[in-house]
Amino acid sequence: MIKGVLIDLSGVLYVGDAALPGAAEALERLEAAGLPVRFVTNTTRKTKAALLAQLRGLGLPVAAEDVFTPAQAACDWLAAEGYAPHLLVHPGLEPDFADCATEGPKAVVLGDAGEFFDYARLNAAFRAIAGGAPFLALAANRVFKDADGELSMDAGAFVAALEYASGVKAELLGKPAPAFFAAAAASMGVELAQVAMIGDDAEADVAGALAAGAGGGVLVRTGKYREGDETRVSPRPTAVVEDIAEAVELILR
Repeated sequence: MIKGVLIDLSGVLYVGDAALPGAAEALERLEAAGLPVRFVTNTTRKTKAALLAQLRGLGLPVAAEDVFTPAQAACDWLAAEGYAPHLLVHPGLEPDFADCATEGPKAVVLGDAGEFFDYARLNAAFRAIAGGAPFLALAANRVFKDADGELSMDAGAFVAALEYASGVKAELLGKPAPAFFAAAAASMGVELAQVAMIGDDAEADVAGALAAGAGGGVLVRTGKYREGDETRVSPRPTAVVEDIAEAVELILR
């Protein structure tokens, strides 16, 4: 029995600067049904505060405590393990690390730096990892749907490049890391097996959640979805639907 819902943000509730049709109503239906919801995102080009402001501007009122981001997970890891961040992230995300330590041993933290990826920054990160710094990847998605409606490279290729050069496997903090899904489920007071995940990324969102132990994984044909995505992953989605409205209808039914 589904007792909680995890929902991706970009590509599921909105694309670019526009909310997807039926998104706000779908969230209202889940609230009316008494199903707790958490939002799990791999967006790493903007702060959590900026993301929340964007959602509210789109008519999607989402509480800060209900949003789980990889940057938040990274800050928790750094504090617990006693490291300061060596950041290879987009400047728009850097304020989320403002409260992290600045002195002491460094851990490389890589997110989607976009146009701020360059050889010098990548090589500096490589040298830090080669020198023994832990390597944290906020996300390793292959692609995302950009504001112009086309697919763009995500951070995964840059994670793979540093792994290849250094011989060190990154510790993934965002989706599809099992701990990321589990933390969101635990915040709702339910087991991961009692949770359904709704996402547009067949690999990181849906297969990732199912492999982690989620009770259901619903793939929506919005955002980055491309025909046949569901056949290229394992585990396969529990269901493939048109959009967030149909996904919520399925879960409530």
